Amino acid sequence: MQIIRFMTQDKKMAWGTGYDGHRATLLKGDIFSKFSETGQPISVQTLLPPIQPTAIFCIGLNYRLHAEETGVALPEYPVVFMKNPGSVIAHGDAVQIPSSCAKIPEVDYEAELGVVIKSPVKNVSEARALDHVLGYVCANDVSARRWQKNGGGGQWVKGKSFDTFCPFGPALVTPDEVGDPQDLRVECILNGERLQKGHTSDMIFSVARIISYLSQSATLLPGTLILTGTPSGVGFTRNPPVYLTPGDVMETRIEKLGALENRVVSENTEDVGITQR
Repeated sequence: MQIIRFMTQDKKMAWGTGYDGHRATLLKGDIFSKFSETGQPISVQTLLPPIQPTAIFCIGLNYRLHAEETGVALPEYPVVFMKNPGSVIAHGDAVQIPSSCAKIPEVDYEAELGVVIKSPVKNVSEARALDHVLGYVCANDVSARRWQKNGGGGQWVKGKSFDTFCPFGPALVTPDEVGDPQDLRVECILNGERLQKGHTSDMIFSVARIISYLSQSATLLPGTLILTGTPSGVGFTRNPPVYLTPGDVMETRIEKLGALENRVVSENTEDVGITQR
C-alpha cells in the first residue's frame, strides 16, 4: 500500500491511499498500529510529508562506491549522525539555499532510501529488525558541505539540518509492496540529468543491520525516520563540482517507491510554499 498524509479542504490532517495527484481514498485509524480503508474518496488540498518524524537518524558512507569516490576507507561500523526534524519538507515543497550558504556554492544532493519505524524497538536482532518497519520512502539528505566539513565543530549535524534539508515522500510504501530493501535502484535527477545511479545491494550495512545497530540499548520510537546513505555521484566529488542553485529541479527516484520532486529556491525568495502536483 502507498500511504500519503495530507490536508483536506476543511484544513484537517488525514491519511489516504490510491493518490492520483488530486484525490485519495481516506484511511481511518492509526497507521502505526491499526488502520483500514474507508472506501471514501477525498480531495487532497495539500500534500504533507508521509509522517512527522520523532527522530531522524542518518548513515554516512554506506555505499561502497560512494566511499570510494570520497577517498575514505570503508567504515567498520555504521557512521551515524542526525538531522533536525524541523528540516522536513514534502514532495513539491522547495529546498531553500540558506543565506549562510549563498556566497560560496556548497549545497549538495544525496538521494537516499528512507525507512520508517512503526513500533518501539530496542536490542532487536538483524533477523527480526524488518518486522518493525512501517514502510519505505524516497528521501534526500540535502547537505551544506562547507558547514558539514568545516563549520560544524567536527560534527555533520549543522550542515545537514538547515530548514528544508530533508525532503521525503511523496508516499510511504509498505513492506509488502517493496520486498527486499537491498534490491532497489536509487537515482537522483537534476534538471533532467541523471547524476546518481546506484543500487541498495551496494550498501555496506543493510537496512536490517542498521536498525539492529541503532537499537542497541537505545529505543527507536514509532515514527523514527532512518536515512540509509547515498550512492556515488554526489555533487562535491564531480569535476567540476555540481551544487544546487535556485531554479534547479531535483528528483529522487527509487524503484517501487516512485519519485520525489523538489525545486530549489533562495531562502530569501518569497515563493517557497508548496506546489501542488
